[in-house]
Amino acid sequence: MFTLGEFMKHLIKLKINEKNYEFRIEPNILLLDLIREQAGLTGTKRGCDTGECGACTVLINGVPVNSCLVLAIETDGKEITTIEGLSNNGKIYSIQEAFVEEGAVQCGFCTPGMILSSKALLDNNPNPTEEEIKKAIAGNLCRCTGYSKIIKAIMSAARKMRGE
Repeated sequence: MFTLGEFMKHLIKLKINEKNYEFRIEPNILLLDLIREQAGLTGTKRGCDTGECGACTVLINGVPVNSCLVLAIETDGKEITTIEGLSNNGKIYSIQEAFVEEGAVQCGFCTPGMILSSKALLDNNPNPTEEEIKKAIAGNLCRCTGYSKIIKAIMSAARKMRGE
């Protein structure tokens, strides 16, 4: 017999970082909380809880979104990519590598969101201009680097991904 709380829960199926998951959740659970607390993927950061800082950015079907603004129930049947999903057999992703090489990481709090927004840009535009990069990361705030190293890292990653 279900309790009233169990009766209110919904079964959702989604893919996070290429792995299939099923969760029984209440309808008001945020995607951010599902990722961090139920899937155990803590690379997605809780920042402002209002969609202003971008620390919680993940990709839903390849599109960057603030997971603090998305109800988990809305992601039923979708593919989610978190920062943990970018490494391959322990090797960091090319954008992550460029961030390290260019010194674009200081405290690191904004970095997962910046990298995922950058990935979405480069997946759709392998040769972005500086203005296109600025627009792509406009929803990701950084308090440490002043953005110039971040932009330089994204440009470097783009060149490497094109084989230059």
